[in-house]
Amino acid sequence: KPHKMALIMKYIDSMHHYMDKFGDPRTKDWPLMSSPLPTLALCLGYVYLVKVLGPRLMENRKPFQLKNTLIVYNFIQVVFSAWLFYEIGVSGWLTGHYNFRCQPVDYSNHPKTLRMVHACWWYYFSKFTEFFDTFFFVLRKKSSQVSTLHVIHHGCMPMSVWFGVKFTPGGHSTFFGLLNTFVHIVMYTYYLFTALGPQFQKYLWWKKYLTALQMVQFVLIMVHAFQLLFIDCNYPKAFVWWIGMHAVMFFFLFNEFYQSTYKAQKLKREAANKKREADALLLKQQQQQQLQNGGTHTANGSATAASSAAPATNGSVSVGNGTGNKAADYYVRGDLPAEIELTHRSNTAGSVQ
Repeated sequence: KPHKMALIMKYIDSMHHYMDKFGDPRTKDWPLMSSPLPTLALCLGYVYLVKVLGPRLMENRKPFQLKNTLIVYNFIQVVFSAWLFYEIGVSGWLTGHYNFRCQPVDYSNHPKTLRMVHACWWYYFSKFTEFFDTFFFVLRKKSSQVSTLHVIHHGCMPMSVWFGVKFTPGGHSTFFGLLNTFVHIVMYTYYLFTALGPQFQKYLWWKKYLTALQMVQFVLIMVHAFQLLFIDCNYPKAFVWWIGMHAVMFFFLFNEFYQSTYKAQKLKREAANKKREADALLLKQQQQQQLQNGGTHTANGSATAASSAAPATNGSVSVGNGTGNKAADYYVRGDLPAEIELTHRSNTAGSVQ
């Protein structure tokens, strides 16, 4: 055991030496930047909290009602994401200072360059604030929302961005942050309207397009990153693969979610429509059958009226035919079809619910 511990410590020392040698000196002493271990610990702690400890603590508790908290939180995230998008944009991508084809990292202390470096660190910090998305799901006992996709996405991002801030705070890979902050502006706006209550549901018809927007984001990141494999650009190829493969992984995860969620809903709607059509056809057949029976009863009623002058010994027949006449009147008044229609609507409503 002492020997194994010595090997572990030697490995950690080697890692720190590598970080000091190749890491960006501008971010070396910034919070959480000296070593990847604190970030890794926070990510693992997040996964344990939302998948194990949190659900266990909430198992016998009522879900928290966090409407006002969610409104404030989502509003802050919209503002924070908008500020990050602005900072990353004006530091390079939206001012013509950065080249979309190839943008090496500027390691100087130029004010605009340092502005991008600071934006990168705040983008890294924002990945921790997004943990609260899941914490609120756990507190509200929304277990279905704490999906594998959700946990992988939020659990991996801080660690992934840490490497970027440590070694390449600026340059080509910050395009990821530009797109991601824009998507988060849209995403947290959607969450904000959701938190405001049912009266805003009619404005949220674009929910499925939000997932599509996230998938488009990852496609653009893939293309933007992998193009450097085919051109000469002074940007670390390791980070090209790092960013590109993250985009590939998240694209397929989000695509699986999109297919399983929205395609399943489409099939469910189609099945419901077919059932309604079948019920309508059955109702029509029942009405036609009742119409035929009504004609027969009417004829029987006329026969009864014609035989009303017969001897009293035929009274029982008159009574029986009188019953048929009542049935005819019952149908002619529309009572029977109305009853069938109400029954049909009740059954249809039950199937939709």
